[in-house]
Amino acid sequence: MDIINRKKALVEEFSPMLEKYSKLTKLWIAFLIAVIIIGMVAFVLQVMYGHEITGMRDNVVWGIYIINFIFFVGISYSGAFISGILHFFKTPWKNSISRIVEIMTVIAMVIGPVFILLCIGRLDRLHYLFIYPRIQSPITWDIIAVITDLIACFLYLYLTFIPDLAILRDNSENLNLPKWQKKMYKFLAIRYQDTPSQRHRLHKITRTMSTIVIVLAIVAYSVLAWIFSLTLQPGWNSTIFAPNFIIAGLYSGISVIIISMYFIRRQFKLEHYIFQKHFVIAGIILQILALLFGYFTFTDYFSKWFSTKIDDTILLNSLFSRYFIEFILANYIGILVPVLVIFFKKLRTVKMITFAAVIALLGLWLNRYLLVVPSLENPFLPIQETGPEYIHYSATWIEYSLSFTGIAAFLLIFTLLAKFVPIIPMSGIIENEEFKAKRIQKKDSPDEFDV
Repeated sequence: MDIINRKKALVEEFSPMLEKYSKLTKLWIAFLIAVIIIGMVAFVLQVMYGHEITGMRDNVVWGIYIINFIFFVGISYSGAFISGILHFFKTPWKNSISRIVEIMTVIAMVIGPVFILLCIGRLDRLHYLFIYPRIQSPITWDIIAVITDLIACFLYLYLTFIPDLAILRDNSENLNLPKWQKKMYKFLAIRYQDTPSQRHRLHKITRTMSTIVIVLAIVAYSVLAWIFSLTLQPGWNSTIFAPNFIIAGLYSGISVIIISMYFIRRQFKLEHYIFQKHFVIAGIILQILALLFGYFTFTDYFSKWFSTKIDDTILLNSLFSRYFIEFILANYIGILVPVLVIFFKKLRTVKMITFAAVIALLGLWLNRYLLVVPSLENPFLPIQETGPEYIHYSATWIEYSLSFTGIAAFLLIFTLLAKFVPIIPMSGIIENEEFKAKRIQKKDSPDEFDV
């Protein structure tokens, strides 16, 4: 079958995913919109009454908003790093999961910084961060890093979309789609014809962007870690926060990738593109990252305990008493369960690996919670003669609703993008088939990933 007919066949195969909204999908979108509406009501109330209606007080000036920021930005940076690595090394089986990673990266990068805005009591003064930045401040550098990485990830995502946009443009007459969507395909495809010279040029540019994205991901998340480690707050003044944050980000990112692969594979019946081996490889990477993350976490806590500094001792006592259950769930269950599931070969099924990823993701969020809240509850200069509600932190429904709004927005944008372009790159499928044909010509046996 020639390339033109193969492209038409792929468009016919993926057209139901783009054209039809099943009842379940419509209910799913309606549910996500409802969650977002509730979050918008909570946001209006917070703007009207201030942070008084949240759990943040004089001691704990940061709450789950900043935890969500660290969490989402970590997912985006890890996605950028993983996507860049897959493209840079031209991994043959990357095409089945590359678009999932790329979309996840950009959406998380958009949503993460929004939680910073929720922490600001005076949004009317937000522009001062850009008009009068302090170059000595890590926050200024974090803003620069986030904006730069966001632009780079958008460009990288768009470059990977171009071949598929061109395929959809050339076969739009076979698609039952609105006229605006077909015009959008034509506009965004920028006259790409998939000639050998254009394909070579696009691959070269995309590979260059993948290298830039990898570097930016490391630099940007390191800057975020330095915002914590360059302070004297008990529990934060650490020299290993930068590598710890990077490993934690990769840990959360690979977990989200596994969970996304599971639901996309199940929803769109893509078992012939997303194989069990994809889950096994991702699970092994999850296990390695779990061991590394566990090592960094143990090193951080052990050095605090062994130093016998009074402030660190008070913090650790708080973790082992008030937050004992969260500590066990985050630093034992959240690390050991993924390691043990992947360790036993019989447990390396799609469902069990996905279960391990869910446990890892929840454990990491709790770990970020333990990083922020207990440290702020134990400052160098404690506030005297105040009620426990001003010393200890407890999130209100306002914070939880806005947190779930962020998750709902992530899922909604992902769902809509999956209805705009195929979640499995059609151009990647064609590349895999050409790669398989070359191997057959060389009398080299193809494997499952060549499909």
